[in-house]
Amino acid sequence: MIGVVDYGMGNLHSVSRALERLGHHYFISGDAEELVAKSDGLILPGVGAFPDAMKELDRQGLTNMLKTWANDGRPLLGICLGMQLLLERSEEHGHTTGLCLLPGHVYRFSGETSEGTTYKVPHMGWNLLRYHKEDHPMLQEVEPGHVYFVHSYVASVEEDVLIASAEYDVLVPAVIGRENVWGTQFHPEKSSDIGMRMLKNFAKAVEEGSGRV
Repeated sequence: MIGVVDYGMGNLHSVSRALERLGHHYFISGDAEELVAKSDGLILPGVGAFPDAMKELDRQGLTNMLKTWANDGRPLLGICLGMQLLLERSEEHGHTTGLCLLPGHVYRFSGETSEGTTYKVPHMGWNLLRYHKEDHPMLQEVEPGHVYFVHSYVASVEEDVLIASAEYDVLVPAVIGRENVWGTQFHPEKSSDIGMRMLKNFAKAVEEGSGRV
């Protein structure tokens, strides 16, 4: 069973519909005890601002639960803002500490290239993935292609957790992970066959108890 974490800032409808299409059992909850008791894997979606998200996770008693869950080796997938929350800190509206489950931080796209030209922020639309760790379970049977992004802030991560990236003036970590903690900057539930296959791979890892690399 996959638990979808509800802290008031996630695109729960699209994630749940994607899981339904894949035929995987799931439930939505913002209750830490229920999520721990009933889940084999967790999905942490997210839309909005990093500081607000951390505030809500703290308020609902979910921050410590997520840290304990991950540190116990149980599968966790962060999506979009949810992926950024897995990192150590964000520069959005000041400096906010994240869940510190993966090394890295979050900063805003500058909107200006090194040549002095400008580009649009947010990074919105379809962009091509480049795979860095093709043997990662998240990428199994996933053909190269485009996925759907919507974000104004971008992660900076260490090479050992970088699974796939895109380019938007700078390198955009698109899939990151270490052991049982995985994340996607793009929306897999909105990314056609590629995104659905990645969700299926996560769900498969949860079902098999193998969500650890």
